[in-house]
Amino acid sequence: MSIKTLLLAVGAVVGVPAVLIAYVRLGEGLIGKIKGKKQLNVRPWLWLFPAFILLIVFLIYPVVNTFILSFKNASSSSFVGLKNYIFIFTNHDMLIALKNNLLWLVFVTLLTITLGLLIAVLTDRIKYEAVAKAFIFLPMAISAVAAGVIWKFMYEFKPKGTEQIGTVNAFFTAVVPNFEPKAWLFNPPINTYALMIVYIWMWTGFCMVILSAGLKGIPNSLLEAARIDGANEWKIFWKIIIPTMSSTIIVVATTMVINVLKVFDIVYVMTNGTLGTEVIANRMYKEMFNFHDFGKASAIAVVLLLAIIPVMLVNIKRFGQRRG
Repeated sequence: MSIKTLLLAVGAVVGVPAVLIAYVRLGEGLIGKIKGKKQLNVRPWLWLFPAFILLIVFLIYPVVNTFILSFKNASSSSFVGLKNYIFIFTNHDMLIALKNNLLWLVFVTLLTITLGLLIAVLTDRIKYEAVAKAFIFLPMAISAVAAGVIWKFMYEFKPKGTEQIGTVNAFFTAVVPNFEPKAWLFNPPINTYALMIVYIWMWTGFCMVILSAGLKGIPNSLLEAARIDGANEWKIFWKIIIPTMSSTIIVVATTMVINVLKVFDIVYVMTNGTLGTEVIANRMYKEMFNFHDFGKASAIAVVLLLAIIPVMLVNIKRFGQRRG
């Protein structure tokens, strides 16, 4: 580590708290000179002002700058109008990425929520509920990069007749007679679905935990009353559990949609978007860091942001309704 870097680190550790303390002391001193109710009106703005500055510097400015760059060429030296956006919806590789993201959106969101809800319901009344849920949630403790590496080894392929070191091929070879080992990550479109399985494996536990909390909120008296009235478990599930948990399911669904739209790590680690597995975020990374085309990368980022904003607004609206 250079002396300059060390000094910058020390300055950040010591200087930032010192500036904040000085700001608070100075601000409180000025507020102390204000009399009456005006003091109560001014104090919140004193505490919010640093947050607004950070919001502008680290969120609003980058978004605005990215939007401007999306209308410029690769080197950001001249405006090219809508050329970068036309590229997104006409380029062959980008169309594959858009199609794959749509597949991810449908299959991953649907399966993680379905599996999470089923597991939450099925484990709700078993003796070792906490242990079972802990094991299912465990993949969430693993980073996406680590999960990608693990599953890449599990999908490892060797020609038929040789020892299979990949867990998946080894299992099917042992169980299914005359099974032909498959190159799971090299054969489209099966490779895209193989990547989805990894993501589903990781996020089902998250969905299960949130949905399980919603399930616990349903009064037992309501369920028991339905059973006394002659309703079977299937009717209870569809007529009581699902409607009662609808708000929780929507929150989980919107969260998963946002996660899926931003999916990058799994694809980058396992295939790097090759052989028909490209997704939007991975393509954005390539345009930015491999091809050094700031214009196209910014345009892809804007499209991704515009796709996520409506989902975020739905979540915000749901939270507002719940508070109301």
